Amino acid sequence: MLKFANHDVVFQEIPDQVTLAINISNCPNHCPGCHSKYLWKDDGWELDKNALDGLISKSDGITCVCFMGGDQAPAEVSQLASFVKEKYPKLKVGWYSGKEEISPAIDIRPFDYLKTGRYDEKYGPLSSPTTNQRMVKRLADGRLETITHFFQKQKNLNPRH
Repeated sequence: MLKFANHDVVFQEIPDQVTLAINISNCPNHCPGCHSKYLWKDDGWELDKNALDGLISKSDGITCVCFMGGDQAPAEVSQLASFVKEKYPKLKVGWYSGKEEISPAIDIRPFDYLKTGRYDEKYGPLSSPTTNQRMVKRLADGRLETITHFFQKQKNLNPRH
């Protein structure tokens, strides 16, 4: 059973999207330097279709739902992603996983965005040019395009600015 500790509407987790980010607890990865250690505990409320429907209904103006974690039950995350796509076809769906790769047993078709990679302090988060993490976008034809560079700030090459 998936549980979520909290949720928020955010603007930086998925490029160009107003995202309902749902922080899933009971993270099995326990990455050193994790900024969300509170998610290591098995705390919170059950995240099922009814709870997810309620969170989406209360989140006006969102364009995306992103599951932040859920590596302990990837099949459940995949099922919830399918539910979002079926009930809210205009919403994008993302998943932040701490695994190096998404299990091949998971259907990635309901996901528009997937972040993979265990957080490693020496490489930094997605915003670091040395990150070991990767964000991909699923294109209309099913191919995956790496979009990690959208998180990395570009240096201003114009000295007048």
